Amino acid sequence: QVQLVESGGGLVQPGGSLRLSCVASGRTFNTYHMGWYRQAPGKQRELVAGISGSGRINYVDSVNGRFTISRDNAKKSVYLQMNSLKVEDTAVYYCYAYWFNDYWGQGTQVTVSS
Repeated sequence: QVQLVESGGGLVQPGGSLRLSCVASGRTFNTYHMGWYRQAPGKQRELVAGISGSGRINYVDSVNGRFTISRDNAKKSVYLQMNSLKVEDTAVYYCYAYWFNDYWGQGTQVTVSS
């Protein structure tokens, strides 16, 4: 069983930045595939960024160049640095882990509005 706790969401103006954090439980965090998903009202949940245990990274095209995913295995944490935020980035962001099963955090709201 893996538990995920996110933090760092909030309200920001267009062009601003936020950093999301996710702390995971478990003794083998370095083997987990981690990711950030988001779900906007009326839309399906989509993968924003993923990072494998070996550090391989992928992004959805709409955030490439603006968002950066990283992980700190010693802190059992994964981060999402979001820069140049746009109104269309508004969504609930979920931390995700895969370790033989899918695990999800509770979600954190990110609102980009002037």
